[in-house]
Amino acid sequence: MEKMMFFVVFLLASALLQGEERGKATFAAGCFWCAEHDLQKVPGVIEVVSGYTGGHQKAPSYQQVSHGGTGHYEAVEVVYDPKKVSYEQLLKVFWRNVDPTDGGGQFCDRGDQYRAAIFYHSEKKENFAEASKSYLLFVRHSSRL
Repeated sequence: MEKMMFFVVFLLASALLQGEERGKATFAAGCFWCAEHDLQKVPGVIEVVSGYTGGHQKAPSYQQVSHGGTGHYEAVEVVYDPKKVSYEQLLKVFWRNVDPTDGGGQFCDRGDQYRAAIFYHSEKKENFAEASKSYLLFVRHSSRL
């Protein structure tokens, strides 16, 4: 019984430590299935889950979000191993797959639910996201000269 209890405690501790070693990022990049597909290919990404965020309606259905008016974005939550891929690298993938100048959606997907956005989970990630946006806008502006 004592060995069994140790094993259970060991498994719980391992799970907690493993959770601390994982990062989380949330991106709205137009169609969540397209974003999910692109981010799943990134080495170090453990899981990508599609869903809705940023709106005022609690637990909306796909049909409700698709019709608009919920305030939600189609988004993906990315769980990743920070030892294999950094948040900054994920931001680069995000920016490569969106048009930040299009406030009416992304590419063929039109409507507020398809707008691009970064939802950050810490102040540090907010700073990285803001810095990446500034860098992207600088590069795009400079390349037009």
